[in-house]
Amino acid sequence: MKQSKLRKNIAVGMLSSIAYILMMLDFPFPGLPPFLKIDFSDVPAIIAALVFGPIAGITVEAVKNVLHYLIQGSATGVPVGQMANFIAGSLFILPAALIFRKLQSAKGLLAGLALGTLLMTVVMSILNYYVILPAYTLFLNMPAMSAVETRQTIVAGILPFNFVKGIIIASVFMILFSKLQPWLKNQMIYKSA
Repeated sequence: MKQSKLRKNIAVGMLSSIAYILMMLDFPFPGLPPFLKIDFSDVPAIIAALVFGPIAGITVEAVKNVLHYLIQGSATGVPVGQMANFIAGSLFILPAALIFRKLQSAKGLLAGLALGTLLMTVVMSILNYYVILPAYTLFLNMPAMSAVETRQTIVAGILPFNFVKGIIIASVFMILFSKLQPWLKNQMIYKSA
């Protein structure tokens, strides 16, 4: 029992470190505002969630964002971006983990990733309207955006960004999953033994 818990903690720690490194390798998506950058740091979190459960995936999301804030800081001095990344990543990986754990198939995983993409897109649009964008303007001492400007920013930038990000990460993960499927199933069997 102790060995299994130690193995899980080590794996989650390693996946968190990999997620942090992948988070630093971000890039803007053409046609969207340059402050919205795509990275592949959710991939290790999905692996953790599939093998060890949703809490492990959320832990990877949390640790990578804490590391990012402690090492690289934030433009606002407050971890608004890291909080947004944590929420978006958690919304994305949870449906994938929960559905995959029930169906344990590529179709189940794909359905979970599709649902995660939609959930992330909708919820992050709402949170950006009411919380995240107002927090950025507050902490950067910028004039508050009007409701129309906020809506335009969300519709023209944030909504398509999260949708495209979800599709890209899901596509990359499904390619990886085809190669990792035997290993993932072995890890899940070993974990339950």
